[in-house]
Amino acid sequence: MQRDLVERAMAGDHDAFTELARVSIRRLLVVARLILRDDGRAEDATQEALISAWTHLAGLRDPARFEAWLHRLLINACYRESHRDRRRGIFEVNVPPMREAPATGDLATEVARRDQLERGFRRLDAEQRTVLVLHYYLGLSLDEASDVLGVRPGTIRSRLHRAIEAMRAGLEADARSPILNQGWLA
Repeated sequence: MQRDLVERAMAGDHDAFTELARVSIRRLLVVARLILRDDGRAEDATQEALISAWTHLAGLRDPARFEAWLHRLLINACYRESHRDRRRGIFEVNVPPMREAPATGDLATEVARRDQLERGFRRLDAEQRTVLVLHYYLGLSLDEASDVLGVRPGTIRSRLHRAIEAMRAGLEADARSPILNQGWLA
C-alpha cells in the first residue's frame, strides 16, 4: 500500500503525499527530538524534511526506498538545525517527563538512571546521537542505517563505536564529579 501511495505522490497526488506524511510524522518527530534534544527545533527539522520530500519527490528513483529516503532528509535537516545552534552558541536540553512508574524497582533509582543517560546523551554531538537513534531506537541494522545516512556500513560501525565510547566517557566523568556525587545537582 505504501508503494502505491508513494507512486501516486510522485505523480503529483497531494492526498497521497498527505497520507504518507500523516503516517510518518510521529516517528519523524521522535527521531528529530532524540537527535536535537529540543521540541521546537525538532518540529522545524521535521517540517523542513517533509517540505523537501514533497519538493524533491519526483527525484526518488525507487518508491520502495521512500522511508529510508525520508529519514535521510530528516537527518540532514537535523544536522542543519544543529549547526544553526552552534553558530548562535545556544544549547538547550529538555528532559521529557516519565509517563508512568517503572514496573519493578525504585522510582528514584529509575529517575537517577534516566538523568544519568540524559547527561551522557547531552554530551554527544548530533552525528553521534543520530547513529545511536537509528540503531538503538529505530532498530535499524548497521546496513540499513548506512543506507539512510548514505555512508558505508564500516563508517556506521565506527560512528556507533565512537558514540558509545563518548557516552561512556561522559558517564564516567559524571560519576567522578564531586558536585554530582555529593548530591548537590543529582
